[in-house]
Amino acid sequence: MIFRFGEYQIDTDLFELKRGADVVKVEPQVFGLLVLLIRNRHRVVSQSELLEEIWPGRSVSLSTVASRINGVRSAIGDSGAAQRIIRTIQRKGFRFVAEVSEAAENPAATRRPAETADTQDIRFCTTSDNVRIAYALAGKGRPVLKAGNWLNHLDYDWKSPIWSHLLQWLASENQLIRYDARGNGMSDWDVRDISFASYLRDLESVADASHLERFTLLGISQGCAVSIAYAVKHPERVKKLILYGGFARGRRIRGTIEEIEQAEAMITLIRTGWGQENPAFRQVFTSLLLPGGTPEQMQWFNDLQKATASPENAVRMRFVSDTLDVSSLLSQVKAPTLVLHCKGDAVQPLSEGMYIAARIPGARFVALEGRNHLILETDPGWPKFQEEVGRFLSEDEA
Repeated sequence: MIFRFGEYQIDTDLFELKRGADVVKVEPQVFGLLVLLIRNRHRVVSQSELLEEIWPGRSVSLSTVASRINGVRSAIGDSGAAQRIIRTIQRKGFRFVAEVSEAAENPAATRRPAETADTQDIRFCTTSDNVRIAYALAGKGRPVLKAGNWLNHLDYDWKSPIWSHLLQWLASENQLIRYDARGNGMSDWDVRDISFASYLRDLESVADASHLERFTLLGISQGCAVSIAYAVKHPERVKKLILYGGFARGRRIRGTIEEIEQAEAMITLIRTGWGQENPAFRQVFTSLLLPGGTPEQMQWFNDLQKATASPENAVRMRFVSDTLDVSSLLSQVKAPTLVLHCKGDAVQPLSEGMYIAARIPGARFVALEGRNHLILETDPGWPKFQEEVGRFLSEDEA
């Protein structure tokens, strides 16, 4: 459904808010709150209803509710003083008072994405600790579930010059399922628990919501450790395991004193510079992840980082990445495993990929040419990646 009011348009199928032709970036809860108020604009929506719909089963402070209402107003050019669009009704709740027109569903969104490789179907599920997780399905065929990694956004990644070639290639011959882990992307940002254990719960919830019995699990970067933990905990469900650019031990676990100090410096950099309009701080991370990227790719990733997570969540997620350790689980992996790693990766060294492959029974290791942590379509190792992963996925099919 598309709702239009003033110069704004909100598309509930694409999870997109626009002002004219420009996309307005909003947090998932702010978007959900806006849609709730628009759909019920004929009446006052009580605070208890907001809590039930946006934060089901969770204890949320009044200040959090007020913050999200302010976020909605800010996104659509309103304010608490003006209340031209969203009016506060004292002791009752809130009401959307602007004139609204409705349009039919976006034709592109009514296609069945599970049957095409160029579209995706975005859905939501809820974890055991009541966190809402956004996940997407695209393509058809054997199921491949990609674990969440540091900074994802289902919508932006699907269109980006960094991720789109990989995601759409995978969806061309498989059913690709992926998700945004808690704290980033289209999943809940306002969460109490961001930890390695919580990341495992996110993965479990998406696998269950997708009704997958057995599937190939794909881990990239931090997602490799989460995938390894899931494969050990649920061996009956993981048919094959693909690990790219991964590490079993975070920097604070495996690193020297100097490397640990560098990790702490990165945390400080995120905390102090992440939310700034000047992308110079985020450029540090982009240069590490994509040293061989084009200016367009690097700018896209710069913008993506800010839109995908708050500074606070980026710090929390980075700390989890730096302190994780699944080394004791490697020998317990039962699924056939393919490990790939770029030789010149500046973020996670080739030795970490070799460390994983050497300790997973029967794992096959492939070293790829290139120096980008996130493999790009123009990388010298991309054709080899396609060849190896394609062959691995097709093995034992009859």
